[in-house]
Amino acid sequence: MPQQSPLEVPEGDPFGPHNLPYGVFSTAADSRRRIGVRIGGHVLDAGAAAAALGSPYAGLLGQASLNPLLAAGRTAWRDVRRALTAWVTDPGHRPAVEPHLLPLDEVELHLPYEVADYVDFYASEHHATNVGRIFRPDGDALTPNWKHLPIGYHGRSGTIVVSGTDVVRPSGQRKAPTDPAPVFGPSVKLDIEAEVGFVVGTPSELGRPVALGEFEDHVFGLFLLNDWSARDIQAWEYVPLGPFLGKSFATSVSAWVTPLEALDAARVAPPARDFPLLPYLDDSAAERPGGFDLRITVSINGQEVAQPPFASMYWTAAQQLAHMTVNGASLRTGDVYGSGTVSGPETGQRGSLLELTWNGRDAIELADGKRTFLEDGDTVTLTAWAPGTDGTRVGLGEVTGRIVDTK
Repeated sequence: MPQQSPLEVPEGDPFGPHNLPYGVFSTAADSRRRIGVRIGGHVLDAGAAAAALGSPYAGLLGQASLNPLLAAGRTAWRDVRRALTAWVTDPGHRPAVEPHLLPLDEVELHLPYEVADYVDFYASEHHATNVGRIFRPDGDALTPNWKHLPIGYHGRSGTIVVSGTDVVRPSGQRKAPTDPAPVFGPSVKLDIEAEVGFVVGTPSELGRPVALGEFEDHVFGLFLLNDWSARDIQAWEYVPLGPFLGKSFATSVSAWVTPLEALDAARVAPPARDFPLLPYLDDSAAERPGGFDLRITVSINGQEVAQPPFASMYWTAAQQLAHMTVNGASLRTGDVYGSGTVSGPETGQRGSLLELTWNGRDAIELADGKRTFLEDGDTVTLTAWAPGTDGTRVGLGEVTGRIVDTK
C-alpha cells in the first residue's frame, strides 16, 4: 500500500487547506529562519516550495521574516494565498512540494515578524464591567468614555515574545491599601489576559487617518495573545497615566498568524451599541460585520479554567484601528495591537485570574492545588478555533508560557 501523503490532511483537521497560517521556523540541521505555512501536522518551507515550482512569489516567501510579505499589500496577500492553496491541493504539484514538508515536532518556531509598535485595548464590556465592580464597588462599573471610544494604551514592542518563551516574574513597587509605604519586590499577583492580536501589513502616511473601511487593506491577520499582567504593580502605578511596568515585562504571541481571508465564515456582528457612535467609529453601514466568532480556551498546567468568547467584544478590530490613527498617527509594517482581555457574561468565560478569582477572593481549584494568581512553574496555554466554511474549523494554534522565578 502506498504511503499516505502529508498533504492528505484528515477531514476536519483545523489546519487543513482552508486555513494555511504563516509562521517562521528553523531546524536543528539548518538554523536559517524561513517562512513556513502549517498544513495538518506539517510545516511547508514556503520559500523552498516556491523556488521548486518557479513561482513569482519565491522572493517574498524566501525571507527570514514575514515583514516583506506583510508590506507587499492586500493584492499580494490574496495572490500568495491562492498559490499556496493550489500547491497543497493540486496532486500535480506534489512531487515539487512534498520534499519541503517537515513534521511540526521537528521544527523550532520563532516570532514570525519584526514588531514595530504595540498598542493594547480594553474592548470587552464584560471584562471592563468586572474590573470596575472589583475596584469601584460603590461607583459606576464603566468609565463615562468607555462606550464612546475604544480605550487603549501604548505598550513595549521589545517585550513581545513568541509562544513557549519563559516569563520571568517581574519585580516592582507595590502597596496594599493598608501598607504605610510602598515596598519593592517580585509581583505576588501575577496574572494573564487572554486576547487576540492583529498585525499590520500595509503602512499608512503620517497625518492621514485610516478609515473603518480600510481595515482589510492594512491588517494582514490575527493570532492569539497573552498580555501578562502584574496586578499589584499595576494597581499602585496606574494612577494617573495608566499601565506601565505592570504590563511591559512580557506579552506572549502565537507563532502562527492566520490571514483574515481564512476567517471569512467567522465574521459576526458586534453587540448592539448603547449610544450613537461618532462617524469615524460608526460601522452600522459596514459591508461586512466587524466581529469574529473565535472560541478561546484558557488552561493552567493543562487544566481548562475558562472559555472566553471573542464574538462578545464590544469594539471591533476595525474600530480600534480607526481610533488609533484618527489623530494622524501612522501605521508601520509589523505594528501589533491587542484586543484587550476577552471575557464573556458567564463566570467560566472570564479571560483573567483577576476576574476568575475576583481579585484573589475566590481561589480556583487545580489538580495541583488552589490558585488565586500564578505561582512559579505554572504554565498558561491559550488555544482557539473559529468556524470555517462547510462545517470546518479554523485552528488558531496556541500561545503558551511558563512562569519562572525572578532573576
